[in-house]
Amino acid sequence: MPSNSASKFCFEILARDCNPPVLPGISRVTTITMLGVTVSNRLSVTEHVSRVISKCAQSLYAMKVLRCYGMCEDALKIIFKSVIVAKILYASPAWWGFATISDKQRLESFIRRAVRLGFYDSGVLAVTDLVAELDDILFASVLANDSHVLRNLLPDRNDCSCSLIA
Repeated sequence: MPSNSASKFCFEILARDCNPPVLPGISRVTTITMLGVTVSNRLSVTEHVSRVISKCAQSLYAMKVLRCYGMCEDALKIIFKSVIVAKILYASPAWWGFATISDKQRLESFIRRAVRLGFYDSGVLAVTDLVAELDDILFASVLANDSHVLRNLLPDRNDCSCSLIA
């Protein structure tokens, strides 16, 4: 979608007929891409996951070509983690909660394929664990920084100290 065109993004959560009237000059869309993450009007990220897997499959093919030209296995593993795993995990704290079980299984399946090809170690955490780790890091950074943009979404700190010793 061109950046200069206006679009109306209507979430169809309550009912199918809840759409506001069509405004002239504004087209209605069913998906929107915000900072590289595609979300549908049904709050689904299936299209985003499909797009990410497609891009990662292209990168995986390029890595196979690099292997054929003699690149060492250690370098290929570093490239996999820094390019492909980074693509999969990009903005995952924002979209992971909207992913279906099928979406998550497709991502895990892609990682298993990379393990079979020798680009990723089987002992490394699964995608679900990596996303949980990123969530923990994000939450810790929000807690540690009083001026973090997400800080106002948390309740005030309770500084009461409780003593369980009688």
